[in-house]
Amino acid sequence: MQNITRITGGALIAAIGLSGAAFSQTSNSRVDASTDWAVFVEDSPSKMCWVVSAPTKIENSKKGVSRGEIQLMVTYRPGSANAEVAFTGGYPFKRDSTVKMKIGESVYDLYVDGEWAWPAPGGDDAEIRESMKAGATALLTGESSRGTVTKDTFSLNGFTAALAAAEKNCS
Repeated sequence: MQNITRITGGALIAAIGLSGAAFSQTSNSRVDASTDWAVFVEDSPSKMCWVVSAPTKIENSKKGVSRGEIQLMVTYRPGSANAEVAFTGGYPFKRDSTVKMKIGESVYDLYVDGEWAWPAPGGDDAEIRESMKAGATALLTGESSRGTVTKDTFSLNGFTAALAAAEKNCS
């Protein structure tokens, strides 16, 4: 069931025609953006809070690669016991592949669906969030459907405070 929620969350953003970054940029619901992480709160169509960041470093194994918005985010929904970690790489991922997320010495597998990747249902969301709070950077390595390997580095500066603000706004 959690996997359906994750896919529906990505589908919701896709259905309204906005990627995570574009949704963030067009939303007038930003409540904080004082660090590398921005906090957003939406009340309609249903309450949702999220923190989002863009990469500080982007590497592609092939030259001239065009990618859409690249975002790492954590989403809260009232009544949900678990905040969901999600990543969009700005391209369709290779089918049946995983995105590797490395924070410090910890490595996590994110499972792909189109341009989105999430931890396995019932998986590592809480552990990943704790690693993100303690870490300095997160490195996400994925492979596109065309065979391009990408490495996106995200700063975790301000993540803990941003996450606390999102949780407070959606509790």
